[in-house]
Amino acid sequence: MLILVNEEKKINMSNVKIKIVNLSGYPLPGYETLGAAGMDLRASLSEPVLLKPLQRTLIATGIFIELPSGYEAQIRPRSGLAAKKGISVLNSPGTIDSDYRGEIKVILVNLSNESYIVNTGERIAQMVIAKYEKAVFEEVEELTPSDRGVGGFGHTGKN
Repeated sequence: MLILVNEEKKINMSNVKIKIVNLSGYPLPGYETLGAAGMDLRASLSEPVLLKPLQRTLIATGIFIELPSGYEAQIRPRSGLAAKKGISVLNSPGTIDSDYRGEIKVILVNLSNESYIVNTGERIAQMVIAKYEKAVFEEVEELTPSDRGVGGFGHTGKN
């Protein structure tokens, strides 16, 4: 299978196939580099959205996907947008389940002191496709001891 890395590069990979409907008018999400784990998602808006400091809003992407059973899509912040502008994904990582068929929307939050305008076509988040396992709980009276035991946050020190 050929994977689009960017407009000029394609790589051969044998990975999971995902059905996608793209109503955004923008290119399909794609990997920007050979080592990229995430694909950029773009805003699909009828008009720019003003995001004031500490405000959150749901941003449409115009993308609908059908994941195979046993896979999820994780929605994560773009590091450059977070570092430079203070814009992040609120429920990070957000999870898209394999049985969801609605439009992918991203909850953006402005963690900066300045307003930010989200424009249509702007890269707003990353999507990572991940395989997962279903757990079956086995109820027991006690757990097997470990070196860490019940030590919680910060228990292992700063070294």
